[in-house]
Amino acid sequence: TVGLMSMPVFGTAPGYTYDIAKEPALSLGVAFQITNILRDVGEDATTRNRIYLPRQDMERFGVTEEQIFNQRLDDNYIRLMKFLIARARMYYQRAKRGVPMLDTSARLPVQSSLDCYGKILDKIEENGYDSLTKRAYVGKWEKMFITLFSWYRTTDVANFLPMDDNKSHTSEWTDEELQ
Repeated sequence: TVGLMSMPVFGTAPGYTYDIAKEPALSLGVAFQITNILRDVGEDATTRNRIYLPRQDMERFGVTEEQIFNQRLDDNYIRLMKFLIARARMYYQRAKRGVPMLDTSARLPVQSSLDCYGKILDKIEENGYDSLTKRAYVGKWEKMFITLFSWYRTTDVANFLPMDDNKSHTSEWTDEELQ
């Protein structure tokens, strides 16, 4: 994953090793990959004639390839998206644990990437889970605003005064079900 490939470049903080930081790095790459897939479902289907959603999850929620290619949003598709968004958020949570394990110079870029990419999931929700006909994106000004909060999260002060994300993301699925 991109997270794992970046580890040698970013380096680890004193007291952490590559092996310790490996799992959060892997989780970051998986979270990014899931987010990209969810954001691009409609575009991938209509312009590339491809579907990257996991087949077993599509079957579990009763979503067909024909439905995706025809860009037909229904309750089954929405449930699938909710499930996959919950899966991505689980991986983001795992990845967040790794930010303090990185060399201090790498923390802000990783934290801001994590926060901005995670925000794409919120945008999919705001679009009514329609990633078939709508593209979820985070605008430039919003990214700049998010980066300020990302910076704070990488400071020592944040350990004593953590920021509340204002939006609690609860899932009806367990981590085991989301794997």
